[in-house]
Amino acid sequence: MSKSAYPAALRRVILALSKWPGIGEKTAGRMAMHLLRAPRSEVVELAQALLELQDRIRLCRRCFAFADQELCPLCSDPGRQKGQLVVVADPGDLLAVEKVGWYHGLYHVLGGLLSPVEGVGPDDIRIRELIDRIKSEGIQEVILALNPSLEGEATTTYLGPALKPLGVRVSRIAYGLPMGGDIKYADQQTLKEALSHRVEA
Repeated sequence: MSKSAYPAALRRVILALSKWPGIGEKTAGRMAMHLLRAPRSEVVELAQALLELQDRIRLCRRCFAFADQELCPLCSDPGRQKGQLVVVADPGDLLAVEKVGWYHGLYHVLGGLLSPVEGVGPDDIRIRELIDRIKSEGIQEVILALNPSLEGEATTTYLGPALKPLGVRVSRIAYGLPMGGDIKYADQQTLKEALSHRVEA
């Protein structure tokens, strides 16, 4: 059955779902069919959860991870080790590192990576906020957990010399990841090894 044979309402759902990352038209069609057959309460629950996601989720005022209050659950956890800070590009990378279960310190989300080609410089990501946190929170080690891409390398190369004068140890995760890979899609063991065998930046 071709896409044009679908009723308009079903076609709109398939089109909307197929815009999501990693979801093609076939997968979107299967998901739409599932929603069509699901109990109404399940569909309403999903719709309400999506609206709540837009309305309630914000960025943590300290680390810039996802939060539904001023501080995210990690920043508000008194059990986290305070002397270490893992620096990641985006909240998805934070979640990937946290899922490993090996690291128990704090995080800082840059909100992107340096990219001279695209005009993204140090003032366009949260480097100033990172420096302020290092000064005010007694951070002793900064672990750079950035993707092994040209942008990740550019950011690591910039941050190492910029942070060391602050009196902190700056290390970077070791890479079992291919160049151009993405931290959030790495398996847990690879990430654990990368964190365990970090090197000076």
